[in-house]
Amino acid sequence: MSLYIVDASVAVKWFLPEPYTDAALRLCHPDYQLHVPALFDLEFSNIVCKKIRRGELTLEEGYQMRRDIAKVPIQRHRDDSLLTAAFDLANQTYRSLYDCMYLALAIKLEGQLVTADQKLYSEINKQVLRKYLIWVEEI
Repeated sequence: MSLYIVDASVAVKWFLPEPYTDAALRLCHPDYQLHVPALFDLEFSNIVCKKIRRGELTLEEGYQMRRDIAKVPIQRHRDDSLLTAAFDLANQTYRSLYDCMYLALAIKLEGQLVTADQKLYSEINKQVLRKYLIWVEEI
């Protein structure tokens, strides 16, 4: 069984037709264990809020997405257990602490962070940490 850490940029594609939606949906296979830091729900909801403000979703559709993501079999991990490692990674990689929470979880679980965030992927893919990162289309 493969273990993946899924960031919010990928998870939102499970519900909306966007670039890489087909690739993101491949993660919903029963052979994959999906994990996220607890802040995932906050980030996912923030993306939904932005889409509501832009008129891409109605408020009710946003609420439905939040209800639906809670039903997806994703194991959530406490942020406090990742914060020190993420803080160190953020200062090492110059990436946001939020991105590094996902990366810290990938390292801790010896999995790979799946992202559709091109900037994150480009930056980390140049570093020794690239073995913990995978582009969404590589699934």
